Amino acid sequence: MNLQALRYFLMVSTTGSFLATARHFDVPASSVSRFVASLEKELGQQLFYRSTRAVRLTEQGQRYYLQVREAIDLLDSATEQLAHRDASIRGLVRINAPESLGRLHIAPLVNKLQARYPELSIELTLTDAFIDPVHEGADIAIRVGPLVDSGLIGKVLSVQQYRLVASPEYLALHGTPQNANDLRDHSCLLYKGQQGAQRWYFRQSSTESFQSIDVSGPLRSNNAEVLVAAAMAGRGIVLLPSWMFNQASFMEEKLSDLLTDWDKSASPDDRQIQILSPENRLRSHKVREVSAFLVDAIGSPPYWDRDQKSVVSISE
Repeated sequence: MNLQALRYFLMVSTTGSFLATARHFDVPASSVSRFVASLEKELGQQLFYRSTRAVRLTEQGQRYYLQVREAIDLLDSATEQLAHRDASIRGLVRINAPESLGRLHIAPLVNKLQARYPELSIELTLTDAFIDPVHEGADIAIRVGPLVDSGLIGKVLSVQQYRLVASPEYLALHGTPQNANDLRDHSCLLYKGQQGAQRWYFRQSSTESFQSIDVSGPLRSNNAEVLVAAAMAGRGIVLLPSWMFNQASFMEEKLSDLLTDWDKSASPDDRQIQILSPENRLRSHKVREVSAFLVDAIGSPPYWDRDQKSVVSISE
């Protein structure tokens, strides 16, 4: 019996897709289909119901899946314990992250990770689309969004924090807003993504609900880094996640925090920063190690929010 055929069978069972399985193993979809068909022929049983919309296990396939999964897990565990007795990790780990967060923070952490584990390969995919890690073949997904019962396993690092900022030059010309309502009279730089133009929400206490403030200004963009640059150039006020900002910009007085005693958000509900994996991928030693590395390196609360507090205390 072909071991690779069993691995393809397990992944198709998990993803419900020959194409997603092919992406995960980086092979043609025809190879996956051929191996699975050969396995069915060898067993003399149909393992999947196939249609143009979905692939799902037959009753016999479900029973076989439970037994094969346990056997392959034991085999992989034994192999990893023997191969990695020196505590090193090697092989490929696929990570998905939002574009800006991935570029500014995850990519530098990947460099540190690979410096520690030279035999480790990373496939880092950056997209703001809300992907399904199982179907896309991702081992680790870094998400910023509401908590959902997705069946994924991992850790919530913190609630997403936001900063409202402007350059000292802009504030000298237009004044400093004293409350959220004052923003209606200012030039505001707005992020515009797949769900439309960003809305700004404020509250003075965590016991209150967020209230939206209608703002407008001279620039909208689907790239947050463009908006940060515009704010530094004195074009207006911007509200973005705290991880978007380089602390040096505040230390060098290129940007100033506004309404620091208010809670700020781009959503009426809290969004969490999460590091998640499909349950079956966390059985892999290398995936667990990479996930733990990222959790420790980012911290909870994340290092960029801890840095922000130190800057605020200096300025005060």
